[in-house]
Amino acid sequence: MSAPRSIEAQASCRVDLAGGTLDLWPLYLFHPGAVTVNYAVDILTRCRITPHGSSEIHFRSLDTGREDRFQNMNAVLRARSYQHAIAGYLCRFFFADRAGSKRGFLLETTSESPAGAGISGSSALMVATTAALARFTATKMSKEEIRVLAQNVEAQIIRVPTGCQDYYPALYGGVNAIELRADGIRRNAVDIPCEEINARFLLVYTGAPRQSGINNWEVFKTHLNGEKRVFKNFEQIGAIARKMRSALEGGDWTEVSRLLHEEWKLRKTNAPGITTPLIDRLVKEASKQGARAAKVCGAGGGGCVVFFVEPEARIRVAQTIMESGGRVLPSQVAQAGLKVAGAARA
Repeated sequence: MSAPRSIEAQASCRVDLAGGTLDLWPLYLFHPGAVTVNYAVDILTRCRITPHGSSEIHFRSLDTGREDRFQNMNAVLRARSYQHAIAGYLCRFFFADRAGSKRGFLLETTSESPAGAGISGSSALMVATTAALARFTATKMSKEEIRVLAQNVEAQIIRVPTGCQDYYPALYGGVNAIELRADGIRRNAVDIPCEEINARFLLVYTGAPRQSGINNWEVFKTHLNGEKRVFKNFEQIGAIARKMRSALEGGDWTEVSRLLHEEWKLRKTNAPGITTPLIDRLVKEASKQGARAAKVCGAGGGGCVVFFVEPEARIRVAQTIMESGGRVLPSQVAQAGLKVAGAARA
């Protein structure tokens, strides 16, 4: 008797360089020409689905220890809450018309991203789990359809608006310029040797933020409430992001470091709590050893900080960061996007 055939999907996290928060709908509609620039990193999230002989549905998160067991799919769909919310909410979508399914399975997920890192670990895992369930249920979905579903379901889970930028590195890998237009979202690859990014950027974990995601939500509300200072800041952040894209495409690293520094200065004025004493200390100490710029990833308040360094100063800066309380995360540009292996059972 042959062993059950598993379906496995993996998707990468990301580092945002410029234009973050503008990717929240409808903020970008108020800033024509808005673009977000980021790159995928080989810090991976994975989902594996293994069918078995009974009708039991079992969700398990290998990195957090959270899990759910249900007698069958009908029980999953009737449940009001889940320990493993990503699995539960996505199954609501894929099995909405299959409540009577007797096809049991184990759905396991894992993420290499530290807790609250701000490098889109949850969004990447949404992409991997969506793709795995689509393959398992023989549901044909384009990458853009996966992005839309993953983004919308994540908003249902966290109950605040979600931006679109996190899903594109998970789907495509590489370095990305995500154009945020009134007629739709366009992802464009930035043609630059990945070795250049790997040599000049350090990713540092400073600890999980106390209230992950709250900063973006506060800025979002302030913007929509008509705060002129925040509107002006985002006009400038949008201009920086467009220049960042051009600087990367032209390999102008002096300009890249200047723009990263300017983006961080502006972002700190949008809401309190975006930086922390540890982040400020790391930036200060790293600058003494040759780091030229830094900014938080994601909403801030902790999580990860990306540092721009000259290649010859990389080791020296990394050592100083570790001595000062930061954790350097080994990472390189993930050149490949979403990967799915295995076939749905006939």
